[in-house]
Amino acid sequence: MARTEAQDMPAASAEPVVGEIVPAVADEALREAVWARVQMARNVQRPHTLELVRGMARDVVELHGDRRFGDDPALVGGFATIGDHRVVFLGHQKGNEVEENIRRNFGMPHPEGYRKAGRLLRLAERLGLPVVTFVDTPGAAPDAASEERGQAEAIARNIADMTSLRTPIVTVITGEGGSGGALAIAVGDVVLALENAIYSVISPEGCASILWRTADMAREAAVAMRLTAREQQALGVIDTVISEPGQGAHEDAEETARRLGEAIEAQLEALVHHDLDRLVRARYTRYRDFGAFTTADLPVRERRERQNLVDRLRALLDSGQSVVGVGQGQRLVPEAADDRDGGRETEVDGHAHLGDEGSDE
Repeated sequence: MARTEAQDMPAASAEPVVGEIVPAVADEALREAVWARVQMARNVQRPHTLELVRGMARDVVELHGDRRFGDDPALVGGFATIGDHRVVFLGHQKGNEVEENIRRNFGMPHPEGYRKAGRLLRLAERLGLPVVTFVDTPGAAPDAASEERGQAEAIARNIADMTSLRTPIVTVITGEGGSGGALAIAVGDVVLALENAIYSVISPEGCASILWRTADMAREAAVAMRLTAREQQALGVIDTVISEPGQGAHEDAEETARRLGEAIEAQLEALVHHDLDRLVRARYTRYRDFGAFTTADLPVRERRERQNLVDRLRALLDSGQSVVGVGQGQRLVPEAADDRDGGRETEVDGHAHLGDEGSDE
């Protein structure tokens, strides 16, 4: 499937872009430039899923519950009409205030949130409606209760379902796109991103804690991870980067929603005319091809045939190692026992036995 070109490219910044020659920048300046993007993506005043959907769509109907456990306010979804297209939308939902953020668990869904998303994905497929997802989470909820309810399974199930979902999927990274908590609703045919969004397998703090054993190295980790929208576009993970108004989306949520709506509508116009079989194959191939790797032939090692129990016991007896005397509980060396007691070694039915010359057994 052909990739779309970037729209409304902003002026070049100090952050690196893969595949392009960038001017030499002092390490501190580079770290600060990338970290500024991270902080912008985390700005609590950035518009979230419900604000963006209501700003770009009409006939918005929110649906609730996973039909198994409960409703998770950290992940929202429902029906909406974008342009001429009736769609199913999904997205992480944060809050603009402390109380709202706590209620929505800072946009970190529990298993019931992902299962609600899965229910809506399957509903979209049955109704023949395209799906639009909005990603903005530091990651899935890591608490013990979520693990007990099957957090990993819920995420894996969504990823598997989205790779084979027979309906177009457009994904938008609006803020933070962190770890499997983001990818669980981000397997799309086309991936868009706002200019100040970030997308990575782990948070910079988490990466720094693993590599340097301290979260104080988060700035260095952010540079190394190449998590900004422009870098991810150069890596082929993101297709189109959409510029934000003014100094960022938090300054004008309405204009941000308008720009996103136009970009999403354009993608839907192109995707709805694709053959579904080809669309699903292209989506699956897209994610299988991510990442750079090399292959090497391993040396062929000769495989030794495994001995059966009788052969192993016979080899042990023939080796002269100590064995436990049957019925006597004492350790004997076979040769010494033969010399001392006049015993002889016989073989009956393939088994070795030690006994006296005059024994009836």
